[in-house]
Amino acid sequence: MDTKQVINEIDKMSATFTKVSDEIWKYAELSVKEFKSAGLYVDVLKELGFEVEAPFAGIKTAFKGVYGSGKPVIGILAEYDALSGLSQKAGVAKRSEIVKGGSGHGCGHNMLGAGSLAAAYGIKKYLEDKKGKGTVIFYGCPGEEGGAAKAFMARDGVFSELDIALTWHPSDSNEVVTGTCNSCIQTEYRFKGIASHAAGAPESGRSALDAVQLMNLGVEFMREHMPDSARIHYAITDGGGASPNVVQPHARVLYMVRSKLAKDALALQERVDNIAKGAALMTGTKLTKVFIDGCSNTVPNKVLEEVLYKNFEKIGVPKHTKEEKEFAAKICKSYEIVSDRLPGSCTYESEEQMKKVEELSKNGSLPLNDFLMPYMHSNKQSMGSTDVGDVSWLVPTAQIHAVTFASNSPGHSWQNVSCGGSSIGHKGLLAAGKVLASTAIELYENPDIIKKAKAEFEKKTEGGYFCPVPKKAVLKAVE
Repeated sequence: MDTKQVINEIDKMSATFTKVSDEIWKYAELSVKEFKSAGLYVDVLKELGFEVEAPFAGIKTAFKGVYGSGKPVIGILAEYDALSGLSQKAGVAKRSEIVKGGSGHGCGHNMLGAGSLAAAYGIKKYLEDKKGKGTVIFYGCPGEEGGAAKAFMARDGVFSELDIALTWHPSDSNEVVTGTCNSCIQTEYRFKGIASHAAGAPESGRSALDAVQLMNLGVEFMREHMPDSARIHYAITDGGGASPNVVQPHARVLYMVRSKLAKDALALQERVDNIAKGAALMTGTKLTKVFIDGCSNTVPNKVLEEVLYKNFEKIGVPKHTKEEKEFAAKICKSYEIVSDRLPGSCTYESEEQMKKVEELSKNGSLPLNDFLMPYMHSNKQSMGSTDVGDVSWLVPTAQIHAVTFASNSPGHSWQNVSCGGSSIGHKGLLAAGKVLASTAIELYENPDIIKKAKAEFEKKTEGGYFCPVPKKAVLKAVE
């Protein structure tokens, strides 16, 4: 079975994959709570002929589906968690919640998992026909947005069984992903104080909320004295109650600390820890620190990127109808803040690249970026984070973006949710699945490419993997 036949097999089953995407979109389950989503994947994988292990790696909503035997072993990564506060009707170009304050797939993980499933199925059909050695493993990885399951799995050596790992992500651009990103550590700081009447007996109280505020202020002053590429964010998750005449006896704040390398993020984390301790001392409160998750930066692999790009050129980008473009144009008009940035993650890396993108995107005026971004390898650091990074420290890893959102759509937005439940999302996930499947087939057929990818990987990771997840840490949903 050649690549063209595999693509036909994916097309025959396209309704299955788009239905999975739509069902996961409806479930919109938060990190490490994706029980319906994981259950659906397990059922579909079994129906498609995969051997399934669920739960997997000690995580209730993780699973894996395996087909084939022997090497090469290629892993396909899937995600399926949603985000809070982004409930939104599909195919609607104005804010319209389905459930007030409910969740929605603002990062498109409903499509990510379904597109990866399409890829795994295509690879299975190829191995089935070939009747030779080779294995495909479909990993169900929960909690990317607030759990980093892949990092926990990487800590335990799960991905060491692979020769290559491939994945993709919904986007407003069709491109091969290159460069690196930030490592990230997420920690919750819980302060315990003493309640008292704020007017009648203030001297008897010790305010946990004061501790949170002093901690946040300390971190603000620290920002001047940390690397430009680092990032720190926080959210007060417990303000201690709604009565101002009560000294708040409890309060919590959730922090994300980012830096390029995990060791640098951990060093910055230690400084934040010390500020929290100081805030507790200043207020006479007790501090408890709770590790939530952590993930490493990505290790790019040029060898794999080039194979992905060649197959993306061959498969082609999603094609859109007049109606889809008109809908996307309405979505673009809904942005509260309009960006004039050109599409693509490496557009501004060189003047030549920028000119190419300007021409292809008509100076960024397209409602849908219906073209393949020119490929260029880069070591550029993006400010975001992904637990795909931890996989890339254990095995050569590469990924693509496929258009599922309107141009310049804000990340984690209701606009993304609307597009992700529409035909635009369907076309993007199917295109991504085909590119990943065809790339995997080329790797099975040409083991020398795998050797070259591994050689590059070994050189780039010679310093060793430094997992930001403590040995005894257990993945769980944020309370």
